[in-house]
Amino acid sequence: MIASSSFTSCNFSFLPIRNHSCSRKSQLSSLNYSSNKPRSSIISLVNVINPNDIERATKYSAFLNNYDEKKKKKKGLPQICHNAFYVRTSQDPVLVPLKENGGRSGGSGGDGGGGGGDGEERDWTSSFLLFAFWAGVMYYVFFLTPNQTPSIDLYFLGKLLNLKGDDGFQMNEVIVALWYIMGLWPLVYSMLLLPTGRSSKGKIPVWPFLVLSCFGGAYGLIPYFVLWRPPAPPVEETELRRWPLNFLESKLTAGITMAAGLAIIIYAGLSSVDVWKEYFQYFRGSKFIHLTSIDFSLLSAFAPFWVYNDMTARKWEGKGYWLLPLSLIPFLGPSLYLLLRPSLSAAPVSRSPTLLDDK
Repeated sequence: MIASSSFTSCNFSFLPIRNHSCSRKSQLSSLNYSSNKPRSSIISLVNVINPNDIERATKYSAFLNNYDEKKKKKKGLPQICHNAFYVRTSQDPVLVPLKENGGRSGGSGGDGGGGGGDGEERDWTSSFLLFAFWAGVMYYVFFLTPNQTPSIDLYFLGKLLNLKGDDGFQMNEVIVALWYIMGLWPLVYSMLLLPTGRSSKGKIPVWPFLVLSCFGGAYGLIPYFVLWRPPAPPVEETELRRWPLNFLESKLTAGITMAAGLAIIIYAGLSSVDVWKEYFQYFRGSKFIHLTSIDFSLLSAFAPFWVYNDMTARKWEGKGYWLLPLSLIPFLGPSLYLLLRPSLSAAPVSRSPTLLDDK
């Protein structure tokens, strides 16, 4: 009666576990309850046995003589017998089948891990198309742009750099506004690309391209867009308190940038119709004005993408989604986002794993 196997079920596993309790069960099953012994002695024997011993004896009992011949052919496959009332816990070992090369299947990061990691191949389609676009723009810059007034271009450049004295010539207000707002665009892109727009996998630094954009605008910044590979590396709290991130993350910097850009745009918008007609005349004949205007358009066109990238890195796309359509407004849209975006120190992506572990 005690040796009955109705309380147990046998499950097979790849994990070899030696069960000493099965021998105890065998000892119990070998008790001789012959008719020579009185029935009262059997009852007293049952009462003496501890119920916990019975449970341990039946929890991992192995029936090695009852599996069929197919199981016998599989060598090296020991069995684990569980009690029918056994509930698996999180501490029990979970077996993962091994691949032929020794790595675990279905894992991310192991010798034979699945997709992801450094072995993941990159889709170069977008980078190739962006490079082709940049190459076409540069071809247009060097060979197809109008260049009817080279001497006037040098004169305008000297006047805008305050290298020319007061000779009585008044610069076009729209050209002056375009010149000064182009000086603010590198600051806006620095606030968008540092640190959430940095490239981690390609290990391409962004700061040389930002410095180059101060002189070449979008023409020097687009090559970084071609080489850029997300996601950005984590940022430590101490790095946020150092230059230049403490300056670029400051709300004061964002507020001054937006206020200056708004004043410049208002200055150009209040210009008369004749001033705008004169500007379009320069645009059709002056290489300097033509390239500067295209540069402004390119920076305005790429800004919404980097606004979205920065927004997702700060986990703010749920609350700040309404700023995405506004980012299409040249300069003012990205500047408004920079003023309203949350601090990077409050975002989960901004902290490195080491800092989280220390805390």
